[in-house]
Amino acid sequence: MHSATQHLQGKTVILTGLRTARLALCLFAPVYLLAASGSEAGDLKAGRAKALMCQACHGLDGLSKVPDAPNIAGQTEPYIVAQLQAFKSGARKNEAMSVVTPPLSDKDIEDLAAYFSAIEIAVVKIPGG
Repeated sequence: MHSATQHLQGKTVILTGLRTARLALCLFAPVYLLAASGSEAGDLKAGRAKALMCQACHGLDGLSKVPDAPNIAGQTEPYIVAQLQAFKSGARKNEAMSVVTPPLSDKDIEDLAAYFSAIEIAVVKIPGG
């Protein structure tokens, strides 16, 4: 019985370790992403000029104009940077984005992310509320 108790305690320790690791990841990943992008913030004005190529699908206001395009207004800058880089590298696939992202430089991506993340979104009505 003693060895069974030790075996169960080992599982508890492993589970506790996994929970701690998951909690640490959830707490520190956003801080890392913000710190990583904070030193290379994009230019809002340059981003607005570059956003003209995005307006057919995402709108100049970042609100989707077509069913298959997501709203990108108000998304966090690190998130937008990560998604554009994923499309550019081919890690994330989309027919339209595979045409648009390859010519983007890192600076272009930062500028676009700065612009779209700076758009403020207001929730006007919540259904059932």
